[in-house]
Amino acid sequence: MSDKSFNCIRIDTKALQANFSIIRKIAGDRVPVMAMVKADAYGHGMVMAAGAFARAGCTVFGVAELREAVLLRQAGIAGDIFVTLGFAAEDTELLFRYALTPVIYSLEAARVLSGTATALGKEIGIHIKVDSGMSRLGILAADLSAFLEAILTLPGLRVAGIMSHFPESDNPEAESNEKGFAAFSAACSEMKNRCAGIRHIANSGAVLNFPDTWCDMVRAGISLYGYLPEGRPAPDSTKKVDLIPAMSFTTKILQVKTLPAGTGVSYGHTFRTKQPITIAVIPVGYEDGFSRLFSNRGEVLIHGRRAKVRGRVCMNMCMVEVTDVEGVRAGDEVVLLGRQQEAVITADDLAEAMGSISYEVLCLLGNNNKREYIE
Repeated sequence: MSDKSFNCIRIDTKALQANFSIIRKIAGDRVPVMAMVKADAYGHGMVMAAGAFARAGCTVFGVAELREAVLLRQAGIAGDIFVTLGFAAEDTELLFRYALTPVIYSLEAARVLSGTATALGKEIGIHIKVDSGMSRLGILAADLSAFLEAILTLPGLRVAGIMSHFPESDNPEAESNEKGFAAFSAACSEMKNRCAGIRHIANSGAVLNFPDTWCDMVRAGISLYGYLPEGRPAPDSTKKVDLIPAMSFTTKILQVKTLPAGTGVSYGHTFRTKQPITIAVIPVGYEDGFSRLFSNRGEVLIHGRRAKVRGRVCMNMCMVEVTDVEGVRAGDEVVLLGRQQEAVITADDLAEAMGSISYEVLCLLGNNNKREYIE
């Protein structure tokens, strides 16, 4: 029995490498680029994406959970791997076994690390997460001095760095950017007065918009996968960054039929024909990450033409109108993400239709379908 599906996600590893090279060139040789490969590399496949970035010269990787970091090490990924979301106390030994870098934001985590380091007779480098305006994980600036004083007394720990995150770096006009970086800079000065360590706060938006914030390392995420953090650039934008989307999604038509006027389509009959139309049934639904929000809103490419989704997206099927597309037959290719002839559908297009962002689109599609890798 074949394990092939009608649906196919393709990841272009050369595009991943090209995007990494673009970001590294922008940042310059003196500022290392951490490749964020969390969330299964934004749906692109964590191990394969990390391998592609490594072949392009990447030596620093970022994940959310300890489990992800262990998988990377077991797959042979070398270099520094940062675990940014924390860890369970019972799993602390894995950080030492696999030479991982924990990001900490609580005294409890520091104490657990210290206890394990002492028991193993080892030292571990930690990076401290500071909340400079994201209101997410991190030590508040007002608490940093006391936090540093406490952890610097713990054996087996070495403060190797300090980090934070921008909430609005995709918007160069947002006031939070300047305020956040000022708060982070103050935290860095506090750390420098007590210990050494590198500084990093710049995500993809800051890499592209705020070179003054690059500090000692930058962390690239969505840009590595071919998209700008703010979505598609405005028509009058002067920013020119030739990122290459690495993911495409194709399927095949199962059936073509003509419906008479007055016919309801899909669950709830939220679309009803006003005149005879031709529809194509395709084997893609919300099970495959093609959100139900695309009902009566999404589009696909068939024969290089855009075809609108009609009716509600089902669990593993949806219907698209091909009345104005000539010669459509069962078995014809359908592009949900990517290029067909001269037409293109991007993750930004899909995100706009579902009221979301490219990040979510890529994760939904990539993590819900079998992936193929091309070079």
